[in-house]
Amino acid sequence: MKKLKNSLRRYFSQPGFKKKMILMLTGVLLMGFFMSFLIEVDLGTDPCTFMNVTVADRLHILFGSWQLLLNAILLIVVIWLKPGLIGLGTIGNMVLIGYTSDFCRFLWAKWIPRQTFTDFPARGLLFAFALAGFVFSASLYMNADMGLAPYDGVPIILHEHLFPKVSFTYVRMAFDFTIILIGVLSGGKPNIGIILMALLLGPTVGAVGRLIHKSGIA
Repeated sequence: MKKLKNSLRRYFSQPGFKKKMILMLTGVLLMGFFMSFLIEVDLGTDPCTFMNVTVADRLHILFGSWQLLLNAILLIVVIWLKPGLIGLGTIGNMVLIGYTSDFCRFLWAKWIPRQTFTDFPARGLLFAFALAGFVFSASLYMNADMGLAPYDGVPIILHEHLFPKVSFTYVRMAFDFTIILIGVLSGGKPNIGIILMALLLGPTVGAVGRLIHKSGIA
């Protein structure tokens, strides 16, 4: 617990804390907003969301509730083995993305005609808009450097404690594919969005990070 307290204290005392806090909150809220569209058009999301949406549907509970529960379990593991990964952004990711997405989907069901999410070309255009927005929002969150989501912390722990001789890239890929497999076994059907998310997220995080640092935001 001492390591966890020191880690959290580091986030509160770091330079530009308020700016980074705003950047993190903006990122996670926008991630939830764009995720709501990705879920509705059903052309693919990131592996974690793919599994969580599928499992939540099977359990007949809110996506946000299942995501919070799963991340709370993973958080225990991260606190135990790698508390330095925990920050305010960890909590923001756990709580805000899922419930923001659920709230937005509730609104879209009332305001947006269903065929917008099911018929082309509107479905394809909305998917491209939501994918680009989600990747950009995730980049804001990651570049705020306010702590990792528990899901992202687990492959780091696996690499350091179980597979130190294996490249982290391969450990992360294996972890993501395992999550996708769980989603498939739960009844989900992976789609093109998972591949596009994997291809776009890394370069976008780097580009947005350079832009943020040049502008002096964080």
